[in-house]
Amino acid sequence: MNPNQLKAIRVIIAINSVIVVLLAGTLLVYPSVRAVLNIQDAALRGPGIPKATWRLEQNLTPRYADWARKHVALGRAEKLSTQDISGTEWPLFGSVFYLWAVENLQSAWESGDHTAPEEPKVFCKEAIVAASELVVDPRHSAWVQKHWGTNYLHHENVFYRMLVIAALTSREKLLHDGAHLDLLRDQVETFSAELSHAPSGLLNDYPGECYPGDVMAAIACIRHADTVLGTDHSEFASQSLRGFNGSNSTRLALPPYQAIAGTGEPCSEARGCANSYLGLTSPELWPDQAKTWFALYEKNFWQQRFGIAGFREFPKDVPKTDWLWDVDAGPVIAGFGVAANAFGVGASRKAGRFDLAYPLSAEMLATVWELPDGSLAVPRLLSNLSDAPLLGEASILWLLSIQPEKGFPVKTGGAIPAYAWVVIIGALTFGIWRIVAALLAIRKALRGPELIAIAPGVQVALWAGLMIGAIAFWFLDVGLLWLAFLLAALLFPQTKHTKSCAIDPQPPGHAKA
Repeated sequence: MNPNQLKAIRVIIAINSVIVVLLAGTLLVYPSVRAVLNIQDAALRGPGIPKATWRLEQNLTPRYADWARKHVALGRAEKLSTQDISGTEWPLFGSVFYLWAVENLQSAWESGDHTAPEEPKVFCKEAIVAASELVVDPRHSAWVQKHWGTNYLHHENVFYRMLVIAALTSREKLLHDGAHLDLLRDQVETFSAELSHAPSGLLNDYPGECYPGDVMAAIACIRHADTVLGTDHSEFASQSLRGFNGSNSTRLALPPYQAIAGTGEPCSEARGCANSYLGLTSPELWPDQAKTWFALYEKNFWQQRFGIAGFREFPKDVPKTDWLWDVDAGPVIAGFGVAANAFGVGASRKAGRFDLAYPLSAEMLATVWELPDGSLAVPRLLSNLSDAPLLGEASILWLLSIQPEKGFPVKTGGAIPAYAWVVIIGALTFGIWRIVAALLAIRKALRGPELIAIAPGVQVALWAGLMIGAIAFWFLDVGLLWLAFLLAALLFPQTKHTKSCAIDPQPPGHAKA
């Protein structure tokens, strides 16, 4: 290897080592330290807005506004298949989560929590408009129009119509700009009337698919809309409890995950993802019933196993349900449902059960991996990167902003599960090790013995090409391709060190001068 090639190889090793130090500090050390600080927040152990939530609001809001506007302009939604659940549902669901979160943060601001530098409804105005316009954008309802036809706004279609009511109510509460109020009023009145006349008290989300959790959310959204429309659907809400108890409930006296809309008969077990979802809306509709449901949920679904605390996706007495995956539950690991425990954070906070919310929140904050810019790496990766990349962050913003329902006693307690410490300490240790190893590699490359590299010219060219690609994809904002190229570049050059031997120039038997 000629001197120029050797110099190039040494420079590349030094550059790569600096990059490793930066990556390890950014992706491993900082998130670990931040997680330790986050889980000490008193607002995880009791009422209040955690500081991590305010930071996420500041980081997510401009990104959400920009993404929502672009997604509407792109028009991609109307081309998606009805089978593409994450592509069709998640952009709308995430937008409503974001709007609900801003409502909660605005309430906290009005109650005296001025942690954020600017009032939420002012700082978030552009994102509020963009998120609500996405929800009512006709192209974003293309998939339900395929299911329900031209009458999709006045015949069943629970999930979509619930989201429309939710988004427009939040916008009016926050901005008072009168946008789409005719649509909101029409949906509230026609939906409540249709649900009142439904024999079982339930309606379908999609033809032949009824999810009681969505029906309950719709009832809650109608009650929320009363606050901006000046209407009163309290009697309707009171009577709507019929859709979820009695013969419409499961063997555990909990509402089912799925039911037959015409009769109300359950066609599934109660499930964690549904129970946590129900726990987010039932306390404000039927407080006494909600307390009973939550107690049954805790009794039949809460478990502590392998150093993890949380809700199961299926009841404890249902066999062979510890390891599976579906679109609503997400991964089910050792019985724990990912969606059940994510929504379980909010459901536990809503019920005033911080003894459960605290360990769940600690596990969440140890896992989300908050980066120095305030974004959350893991929720971003688990979202739909093409159609709903911000769903995960929007949902966490909402869940951690939820406060106990009035009249629900607050119970504190709980401990940080071992799982959270294993994740944090493991990542921190690995990050520090990589930093130390990289610093030693720099020293060895610059001062160490001779290096040998196979085809050094080719390796230098490959490294340069991958680096250029990484930089280009970074500026073009093409997903995570930049990171893939960067990590590939770090594999080059492949070298080995040689040990040089000192050669005595004097012949044997001659003394050195």
